[in-house]
Amino acid sequence: MTQPEYQFAPSEHPLLPGSPYSPAHPSWRRGVYAGLAFMAAMTATVGNALVSTNVPNLAGSLGEYIAAVAILPAIYVAMNATGNLSIVKARIQWGIPAVTHGALAVYALAALLQLVLPNFALAFVVRAANGLAASALITVSIYYLFQVFPPKLRPAALVMGIGFLQLGVPIARLFPVEMLAQNHWQNLHLIELALPLVMLALMKAFPLPPSDRGKAFEPLDLATIALMVPAMLLISVVLAAGRLYWWTDTPWLGWTLAAAVPLLALAIMIEANRSRPLLYLEWIGTGVILRFAAVALLMRLALAEQTYGSVGLLTASGLNNEQLRSLFLIVIGAMLLGIATAVLTLRPNRLREQVIVAALSFALGAWLDSHATNLTRPHELYLSQALIGFGATLFIGPTLAFGFLRMLERGPAYFITLVVLFSTTQNLGSLAGSALLGSYQFMATRAHASALAEHLVGADPQVVARIQNGTQMLSGALSDPGQQVAQGAALLAQAQAREATVLAFNDVFSFVALLSLGTALFVGSLVLRDVWRARRPVAGEMRA
Repeated sequence: MTQPEYQFAPSEHPLLPGSPYSPAHPSWRRGVYAGLAFMAAMTATVGNALVSTNVPNLAGSLGEYIAAVAILPAIYVAMNATGNLSIVKARIQWGIPAVTHGALAVYALAALLQLVLPNFALAFVVRAANGLAASALITVSIYYLFQVFPPKLRPAALVMGIGFLQLGVPIARLFPVEMLAQNHWQNLHLIELALPLVMLALMKAFPLPPSDRGKAFEPLDLATIALMVPAMLLISVVLAAGRLYWWTDTPWLGWTLAAAVPLLALAIMIEANRSRPLLYLEWIGTGVILRFAAVALLMRLALAEQTYGSVGLLTASGLNNEQLRSLFLIVIGAMLLGIATAVLTLRPNRLREQVIVAALSFALGAWLDSHATNLTRPHELYLSQALIGFGATLFIGPTLAFGFLRMLERGPAYFITLVVLFSTTQNLGSLAGSALLGSYQFMATRAHASALAEHLVGADPQVVARIQNGTQMLSGALSDPGQQVAQGAALLAQAQAREATVLAFNDVFSFVALLSLGTALFVGSLVLRDVWRARRPVAGEMRA
């Protein structure tokens, strides 16, 4: 296949510049390529997922506040969202192996340094390297799947590849914290080192077919990249830290966001005045692409119900990763079912209907969760979280496929614009979703705590009885009657705070249900509008 005398047929030529050729492969090689596609997706996502799901535990090991460590995943998000500004053209100019192997080598080197010299500064470097490598690996995962499917089924490969990426977080939840945390989180660093090294070895052993190469970069590309990357970093840091430091109490959050505005404005000014821009802004400003971006962003906001809402509710009840393992095994199964459903029902004229079903799955799952109590346990969330997991992988593939079809109508030059737009909505959407739901939950908790406190009157017999029950529980440990009463009142206050937290999470789930239902109605209205427009000329001809 890779020997010079092999002549590729016209049907085997790549669809996009920098993509690999697609010759016929034996069955065993197609199976290997499918496994490599999954491995590439896991290498892109699992390392960062292990960090983001263990932020409170990592903070103690690093000697930092939780709010500071929470910025680490934001670095990954920013680099992942902007990485394709340079990586797409780099693949065209230097080839897929050089770019992907280089990104994996940088990630492995950063992970090795973190293993040998663990410190907070190097943790930022690892997350940046992981985000950059993820930008390369996400596309490589899809390229490997393109080798598995015949040309007419390439959209299914696109859907499957982007669906694999959603499995990273639930898989990371299956790792025991005790195992990762041994020797100051050395095992976590070893996993992060192993992932890029294994992927690098597999890509060397089973390389993709060759691709066409040529000059791609222009001088102004570097100017746009140099402006967009720090702007995205600043925005991501604000979204990650805002709810923890609190938006209105921390001046540097405002200054950080303000610093991002001129960087973005200058990048937009440069791109708007180029004959061959990196980002086609006029296309982004069209109605169909704005609606595409809005739906992709809203669905990613709603998905935060699973990554922040349900986990936050169970964590507030004192549960840890060990007790959530069965829940996330079910979520993984539901996500795989969602991928299969998306692939089997994929039709170019039915993509929006799939998004509607996914949004309704989100809405139903969030509504079921909105009836939680302080006695809610993982087995009671199996159905609701399975619905949300199913919807997550059902929506993301068809959404990207819809954008991909719109891009092909314009030409391959618009590929970078599509990839950057989609990755920005998904990456920033995940941060914005956690920021939005976390802020709403915090304010709702305070409101519910205040409302509950109004009913805790000292003259109320039920309040007196509850305090007395608390004092009786402590009578064996405390001999001072005054201390017993004080501690009994403290126990009542803790119960009040717990109830306020659960009620606040229920409000969050209700908000997500309304948001998802609104998204489904919005997409449904677009479908009905197109049906009406298609039938209107026919009706006019019948009247004539």
